[in-house]
Amino acid sequence: MTMNLKRVGLLAGAGILSTIQLAAQTPEVNQVKPFAPESEYRTWSVGVHGGLLNQSNLIGLRRRFDKVENNFGYGVYVKRQILPGFGVQAEYVGGKVAGSYKDNNNTFETKLPWSAALSAHVTLANINWRHHQGIIKPYLNAGLGVLGFEPSTEIDGNTTTYDRTTELFIPGGLGLKFGVTHDIAIDLGYRMNLVQSTNFDGVSGGGSKDIFSYAHLGVEFALGSKSKPVLANSNPVSAMQKEYLAQYDDLVAHKNAMEAQRAENEKLRSQVERLYADLADDDGDGVANRYDKCPDTPENTKVDGSGCPLPEPKAPVVQQVVVTDEDRRVVDEAIQNLEFDTGKATIRPPSYPSLNKVAALLIEKNFSLKLAGHTDNTGSMQTNLRLSKERAEAVKAYLVSKGANPSRIEATGYGPTQPIADNKTAEGRQKNRRVEFTLY
Repeated sequence: MTMNLKRVGLLAGAGILSTIQLAAQTPEVNQVKPFAPESEYRTWSVGVHGGLLNQSNLIGLRRRFDKVENNFGYGVYVKRQILPGFGVQAEYVGGKVAGSYKDNNNTFETKLPWSAALSAHVTLANINWRHHQGIIKPYLNAGLGVLGFEPSTEIDGNTTTYDRTTELFIPGGLGLKFGVTHDIAIDLGYRMNLVQSTNFDGVSGGGSKDIFSYAHLGVEFALGSKSKPVLANSNPVSAMQKEYLAQYDDLVAHKNAMEAQRAENEKLRSQVERLYADLADDDGDGVANRYDKCPDTPENTKVDGSGCPLPEPKAPVVQQVVVTDEDRRVVDEAIQNLEFDTGKATIRPPSYPSLNKVAALLIEKNFSLKLAGHTDNTGSMQTNLRLSKERAEAVKAYLVSKGANPSRIEATGYGPTQPIADNKTAEGRQKNRRVEFTLY
């Protein structure tokens, strides 16, 4: 018996050491959706175990030889997992069972060269919805098998050996599996085996079936691609809960992002409203509120560039407009110095001094001014017409901001329709990009 216990300890230690070494080499396992098809999992596994065989049992059934003796047993099995909590296991167990009477020297020894059983295997941990791939997995199993045994007895000093007998037996047990890695588990189990015979211990008769037990320690290895999860480790309901919680976290993050975007949109809307307020013209005099120094001008009142009413003439005076050479020189200088940003209607600052002189001339002599914007033929007709109009309007707006009468300034855009030079040369295109000033 001492030697048998040593053999069991050595087997257990070797199994644990090998699983620890393999655990360090386990790759990452891919995640799968809850209730994924069977092809996404590993469903086959193999196991080896060793332990103690004896004639005891946990349910108190009577045995003829009342002194328990432990002997070494061993086994291997192949398991096919059908559901996360249910599988079918084919198993081989061998060894010997022995016992004796406490009050005399009568003994028996039954050799168990082989036994084969097919059992249903129920993993209880995968039925518990609150645990996702628990490390400790209790299980139950029960099935039906066939065993071959060779009993011998020593009764009152007489030894009797019987021929090998084959009988049915019913295995049933429970145990714990400890997950060392995703695909390796330590198997600690106990099984009672009800033999459908009364002479398993070499003594026939008595009416009750013989029974023997097997307590074992072993290692189970999952087969297949290591990138796939093991079906026996899966809990679909817990996995579905985990996925829903992840989706909930994504929704919360999306909601927070939407709220942040909404706050940013409100900020932009406020800026646009302020911009519209700056461009608004409440009294309709043609001068924006921002620049209107007389914001309550009555309707149809003529105003100057600052939005204030123009003085009423005391009497109509017909004046002849005389444009002098000096006046034309001021306008020509403004034309020569007028510059815009490329492709835009933004006047560059170097143009301001010449335009200021034109504004002063319009105010002083009450001239009328026609602004004609022109472009070269580069780009589409629609774009050039719009750009020429916008540039003429930009010049008008600047002159009005300096006090010129907007009603005496006309701004028109002609695009590329009135060239003064050949558009085939860069010099010609430069000349065609212009704003013409006409005093009258």
